[in-house]
Amino acid sequence: MRSLYLLVFTAGLVTLGMELSAARLLEPAFGNSQIVWAAVIGLILLSLSVGAWLGGWLADRHPRREALELTLTIAALGVALIPPASAPVLRLASHGMASFAADLLLGALLAVSLLFAGPAILLGAATPWAVRIAMSEQEKALSADRMESPATHHRRSPIAHLGRTAGRLSAVATAGSLIGAFLPVLWLIPAFGTRWTFYLLAMALLAVIALIARRRPRWLALAALLAVLAAAWWWQPQGVRAAWDDGRSGQILYEDESAFNYIAVRQWGSERHLKLNDGVGIHSVYHPEALLSQGIWDYFLLAPLFREHPPRNLLLIGAAAGTVAGLYTTLYGDIPIVGVELDPEILRVGEQWFGAAWPNYTAVAADGRRWLAQQPADVQFDVIAVDAYRPPYIPFHLTTVEFFALVRDHLTEEGVVAVNVGRTDANYALVDAMAATLQEVFPSVFVIDEPGPPATLANSLVIATKTPTTLARFRAAVAALPETTPDEWLTFAQQAAEYARVASPPSSAPIFTDDRSQVEQIVHGLILDFLLAR
Repeated sequence: MRSLYLLVFTAGLVTLGMELSAARLLEPAFGNSQIVWAAVIGLILLSLSVGAWLGGWLADRHPRREALELTLTIAALGVALIPPASAPVLRLASHGMASFAADLLLGALLAVSLLFAGPAILLGAATPWAVRIAMSEQEKALSADRMESPATHHRRSPIAHLGRTAGRLSAVATAGSLIGAFLPVLWLIPAFGTRWTFYLLAMALLAVIALIARRRPRWLALAALLAVLAAAWWWQPQGVRAAWDDGRSGQILYEDESAFNYIAVRQWGSERHLKLNDGVGIHSVYHPEALLSQGIWDYFLLAPLFREHPPRNLLLIGAAAGTVAGLYTTLYGDIPIVGVELDPEILRVGEQWFGAAWPNYTAVAADGRRWLAQQPADVQFDVIAVDAYRPPYIPFHLTTVEFFALVRDHLTEEGVVAVNVGRTDANYALVDAMAATLQEVFPSVFVIDEPGPPATLANSLVIATKTPTTLARFRAAVAALPETTPDEWLTFAQQAAEYARVASPPSSAPIFTDDRSQVEQIVHGLILDFLLAR
């Protein structure tokens, strides 16, 4: 019975380990959102329910350990096949996300679902099958002892202890699932990466089967274990995602997979881009031969013009590789700048590849809201810039009234907050919602729309001030820029001022709170409108 408990424990561990690793595998292509987690959890639960039914059906027809061990060997091989089999599917998903092709996205999601469903169904069969095997083995042991009296026979009947046996096996399987929920997150993925996590989970199950099985299942499991190990060493993708590159995305200077992201640095001539994961969006740019970035990052430079005086310091929440910090250092001098970024590897990449090593720049690896909440009340900033994106999503906890109240408390009297917000050329729902939320906290809120090609995703900068101000005052500040101002910056500021407007969200625009933030639903609607060209 102990070996049966070990088998069920390992099956539960591999099931939850696969589920946690599945979310990480899908995240680069489909994003990290509640809908992705709901899809993964729902798929696994559906597969486990089918597996439980199938396991009960098979157990009544094949109540032998050998049959269960062979089934779980197949399940382990299915887990090991997920990384290589999913690579072309996720490549299609990346292209679908980049081009907003609904057919590619849905097809890729369906294909990936099938990859996970097969092993999960077979793993789900383990516990009910093990219960039936335990009953069968106890019946055989009891029938071998013909000297027992009928009364003793009844007390030792397996059916009399069916509930206890089923409960113990279920408890052991659940304990394995508990370990499987933490093992990938705390150790396997950070230490070995997503791909090797699947291999290690598969090899763990195969090793247990090889240890406890007899005759043919043992040798099959051992052969499968060696095959998975050899395949893991042999199948080495060209870099983390190099095989997905279409040749039109620039030269890859650097790529790696951190605990949070797939990170790639690409270059065209002297221009460099930081891309995270495999969807839409560029997170940082580096133009060593130009003053400005030619992107939404330049618009953050306009925030101080809503103040009476030049900025004395800056806080970046979502600093990425330091584009905004570099722009501020160039145009506003060596003012103290704190850049908060969740992923420490991105900060290291910024220093190595984007020149983010300015003496006035302090990089902090932390969640932006949590870091700000930990600061004393006297830690205040003239400008706070929020650019924390996992395209196309903004983390919901950086969109709420409570968060912006925290921001306000850490702004100086003339302080300004600026938030990068996504939109299409026709759908401003997220811009309106963010403006309405900021109006709950700040007296003056403005929007500057970044012009761009039609029928594409675009950005707006939503700006709020702690002290009441006017659009006319901002435009006057732009007009009063001194003649010594670099021409590139002066021309940009004058053109951008024409796109500035007072925020006037409709009364129907939602106000985000910690209790209820519909940011993901609005983004889904934005993407749907874009796909349908509405």
